[in-house]
Amino acid sequence: MGAPYATIPASNLPWMRRWWCLVLAAAVGCSGAPSVRSEPSSSVDSPTSSSAVVEAVPGGFELTAARVTTADGRVCELCLWLADSPQQRNRGLMSVTDLGPADGMAFRYPRPTTTRFWMKNTLLPLSIAFYGPDRMFLDSFDMEPCVTGDCVRYPTPADFVVAVETYRGDLAALGMVADSSLELLDLPCKP
Repeated sequence: MGAPYATIPASNLPWMRRWWCLVLAAAVGCSGAPSVRSEPSSSVDSPTSSSAVVEAVPGGFELTAARVTTADGRVCELCLWLADSPQQRNRGLMSVTDLGPADGMAFRYPRPTTTRFWMKNTLLPLSIAFYGPDRMFLDSFDMEPCVTGDCVRYPTPADFVVAVETYRGDLAALGMVADSSLELLDLPCKP
């Protein structure tokens, strides 16, 4: 008989949890459990320290429940970090090495927005999906980590109101595909 779960080193738990979620997602079609920031509106990049401290998980964000519904009616219940203020959206997943208990990070804007996202000081390879005012999927793409001063700016689709970042390659497992809809429920979630 294998070792009890409690004896597994804590450093392996996030990886194991993500692995099991992906296994379950493949079996049922979406995550059952269980960022990049938009570029500042000015032409000047926001200042960052050259000796950034690495965080294990995003800090200073609340978790919120979300629901993705695919075109065939499949519902995926998600738990997302919420970046709701300009400061939170600008910081996003900088220096983060693990999403912790969340499926990703939602960047919510108060009105339809067209901008560029970048990966400055972002250590994780990410995928990002965009949703419009009608909650419908607009577009998605992958982004590369960037710790240099010359980071790629990724243009967004026009007039999105929510962008969701997650580990690269996880969008389909979370139901965030063409013709899906996303609803941020503004309720606590149980990761």
